Amino acid sequence: MSGEQTGFTLWFTGLSGAGKSTLAQVVREVLVERGRRVEILDGDEVRTNLSKGLGFSKEDRDTNIRRIGYVARLLSRNGVVAITAAISPYREVRDEVRLSHEAPFVEAFVDCSLDELQHFTGVSDPYEPPPSPDIHVKSDRETVDESRGKIVTWLEGRGLIPSTPS
Repeated sequence: MSGEQTGFTLWFTGLSGAGKSTLAQVVREVLVERGRRVEILDGDEVRTNLSKGLGFSKEDRDTNIRRIGYVARLLSRNGVVAITAAISPYREVRDEVRLSHEAPFVEAFVDCSLDELQHFTGVSDPYEPPPSPDIHVKSDRETVDESRGKIVTWLEGRGLIPSTPS
């Protein structure tokens, strides 16, 4: 097992437009720089390619998140860092996905006030923020660089990534 890297899932959750996909990309760049294999599972892309045909009912949203969680679990248990960027509105399903993981699961809440979200298309379904996320960034008060730094520092502190590029 020497030389193998531990995979993990970095699960970004938050409202639409809060910055989950942006943070997923900039954190991915840092992790790749540090020698990690990384896959991003973006909610919109997964919905198009893996969950085609699902609507936006609670049941369909839950099914979509379970599918993303399943793929993330497979990747992470095989040494890959799976980064997800999906609204994942329901706490119960996020917790279910966390419990299904063998590898570390890191929940990162991308918190942004509704006042800051531009072109927000209606509010038809509730969003249940995590009561105690592993990482909490405030995208309406922090720059992308500040949020990325907070995430990277947390991952380094837990030994999930090296503190310098390899």
